Amino acid sequence: MQHIAMRLGLLAALLLAALTARAENISVAVAANFTAPMKRIATAFEKDSGHKVVASFGATGKFYAQIKNGAPFEVLLAADDATPARLVQENAALADTAFTYAVGKLVLWSAKPTLVDPAGAVFKTGGFAHLAMADPKLAPYGAAAQETLKAMGIYAAVQPKIVTAENITQAYQFIRSGNAELGFVALSQVQPDDKGSVWLVPANLYAPIRQDAVLLQAGKGKPAAEALMQFLKGDKARAIIRSFGYALP
Repeated sequence: MQHIAMRLGLLAALLLAALTARAENISVAVAANFTAPMKRIATAFEKDSGHKVVASFGATGKFYAQIKNGAPFEVLLAADDATPARLVQENAALADTAFTYAVGKLVLWSAKPTLVDPAGAVFKTGGFAHLAMADPKLAPYGAAAQETLKAMGIYAAVQPKIVTAENITQAYQFIRSGNAELGFVALSQVQPDDKGSVWLVPANLYAPIRQDAVLLQAGKGKPAAEALMQFLKGDKARAIIRSFGYALP
């Protein structure tokens, strides 16, 4: 009996060693707006697969420049669909691997409970000196914010008050800290425990924020990177994405 137990223990140890040997680290570039969902998705993926997600969070435009300069990212989760398409066209990403993993929603948010009204009339009533938004040249949510202000016909009037952040995470931090009274962020960033006031920007004021994932050249032929791409399409990941306020394609 003891001999059988020892054999079973050895077999279990060998299986664990084999799984550990096959486990890989995956280098993933993730749009800043998707930070919280990706952390939760990574935990679920790691539990299911044994692979380790090494994620970097930032502006999509900066990631594009880094990838073109040889950064060894294997997967990109962009805040738009144009950047992955461009990387495919430039042979920096694999054709036919891009897909929309989430559709983002833009909000105007303030840490002050009564500043932002549900109709976005705060731009008429005033009461703010600083308006935070991500850099439109680097961050798709920043471009959507700029597009919204132009569609409302108030961009020129509020431009002197705009505080430009490197990415949408920094824009959120400007608002939360009080350095900006209000600003444009992703709906996914405004959590239930966030005090303040919010306006969900009507979708007709900006182009749809279709966020695409793509397998980069560094991830070609790597089972772990391909497994992550498949996991993002699955029910577990989609449920997490939906729970953070994103729409699904």
